[in-house]
Amino acid sequence: GGHSGGSSGGNAADTQPPADNTTGSAVQTGSFRDVNTGNWYYSAVEYVAKKGIMTGISANSFGPNMDTTRGMIVTILYRLENEPAVSQAAVFDDVKANQYYEKAVVWANANGIVTGYGNGLFGPNDTITREQMAAILYRYASYKGYDVSAKNDLAAFSDAGDISKYAVDAMKWANAEGIITGVTSSTIVPAGSAVRAQAASILMRFCESVEN
Repeated sequence: GGHSGGSSGGNAADTQPPADNTTGSAVQTGSFRDVNTGNWYYSAVEYVAKKGIMTGISANSFGPNMDTTRGMIVTILYRLENEPAVSQAAVFDDVKANQYYEKAVVWANANGIVTGYGNGLFGPNDTITREQMAAILYRYASYKGYDVSAKNDLAAFSDAGDISKYAVDAMKWANAEGIITGVTSSTIVPAGSAVRAQAASILMRFCESVEN
């Protein structure tokens, strides 16, 4: 069936059915047993896996409903940059040497893409929120020299006032570019977490928006 929805947690605007659903609902993407063509996130997972943007949590699992952490998102952007060498050490007390995200966080901080919480902590294992993801992608796009001038008025969302001050411009941009859409027609849920399937969808839309 090509119906949208399913395990998306009511995230209506993020539940487009996959583009190609002719192969039946049991066909998996690549080798991920937990991603089937009937899932709303199938095409996004296929996209990020093919491009090497996101990898599975194991050889045959993607973990679509698992939380995406701040360390994961920064590592993904670092991968997009082909992992440039970093010489400096981490400036955050909670980013330890030899953690998978260490070099990524150092690179992102050195380039103004992440700033941490302002108390010497970065929170690499904290679940990323939708507004944090918008802010990090916005700063990454700026770092890349992409046009980030598009802005949507978010007044249609009743919870737009809940967006943290630092993330307002980023959310206006991400919404204008179709990267982060409403969870419902009237809510954008800035502090909501992005599970891995949602992160894949946001990253796919980001890549497609900046490529055009």
